[in-house]
Amino acid sequence: MEHRHFSHYSESQEIALRLESYDDIFSDFDNRPYSKRALSVDFLDEVERASRDKKEGNVELILSVPKEKREESHDQVIRERLHSHFNKHYKGHLNEKRRVLQFGCGMVILGIISMIAATIIVFEDPTKNIWLSFLVVFLEPAAWFLLWEGMDQIIFNSRNIQHKLDFYRKMSSSHGHIHFQSY
Repeated sequence: MEHRHFSHYSESQEIALRLESYDDIFSDFDNRPYSKRALSVDFLDEVERASRDKKEGNVELILSVPKEKREESHDQVIRERLHSHFNKHYKGHLNEKRRVLQFGCGMVILGIISMIAATIIVFEDPTKNIWLSFLVVFLEPAAWFLLWEGMDQIIFNSRNIQHKLDFYRKMSSSHGHIHFQSY
């Protein structure tokens, strides 16, 4: 596998990457045209690393390609492909975060309902009825599990998604700010 050279300069909202060829942007295993080709994990990781200190808004991605390998007809196709990728993944991560938050909130609500039900049963004196005793024994740990697991979803799992969501939000808003230049 060929070694890819990425270098970036840390200016305000600019991410500048030096490529050996357009192929550095794409997966080595995908030979489809640039308009449909899968993006390279190395390329995406480098863009993400370079974008961490950038504010959301006008992030400018500047891709430098050797003068002899650059074709302006490819620039627009690749620009559209990048924009499409960033938008698709932004929407996907946004939906995933919503699902995680909804799932977590649902678990917390079920946990609280289970706690309320167990509390009501305890006041009914479950020692007189074996089924009520069983229900209390079942509901109490279930309530705590649902509550803690739901909070884990809300606090930690959604935070893990947030990093990718922030990256794709920055990059999807940079549609007009993806430029190619020769070196």
